[in-house]
Amino acid sequence: MKNIVMIMCLVFVGLSAQAQQKNKNAKYAIEVNGNCEQCKKRIEKAAYSVSGVKSASWDVETHQLSLILNEEKTSILDVKKAIAKVGHDTDEVKATDDVYQKLHSCCLYERKP
Repeated sequence: MKNIVMIMCLVFVGLSAQAQQKNKNAKYAIEVNGNCEQCKKRIEKAAYSVSGVKSASWDVETHQLSLILNEEKTSILDVKKAIAKVGHDTDEVKATDDVYQKLHSCCLYERKP
């Protein structure tokens, strides 16, 4: 009886550990504030600067950044922080006022309080 309980415990632990693996091709879509093609280049460059980002494409019209990233190497929060460092706000991470003010005049989007 002890052997059966021990085997069941090992199977349970093995399955739960396997379920916690990170996705190597996780897909995300996040909103990033910006206005123009210059913003697009800056946002995508910032996203690609994060190790583990495989694909980044920002749409000027919808302000949506589509990402594919390796969750074993990075997180979506790391990408948002990198984008904020170059002056663009996301839902979780805001650019500092100093960095935002240094953007080109056409790139100064309307900031949400």
